[in-house]
Amino acid sequence: MTTEETPFTSKADFNAKLKSLLRRAYTNGIDVEGPWDCRNGAEHPDWDVIVTEVTKNEGSE
Repeated sequence: MTTEETPFTSKADFNAKLKSLLRRAYTNGIDVEGPWDCRNGAEHPDWDVIVTEVTKNEGSE
């Protein structure tokens, strides 16, 4: 796996990358549900991310 970052150009692009990341983690046995602190050093803000499993709609992908 590389650490190269590709720029996001839209919310849809960000959502697609996030979906891919969560699917890869889940497939590899990582429990992604719960709170995640994202500390980013002095030049970027820090974030608190909460991942919650939701019930699928009948028409969801």
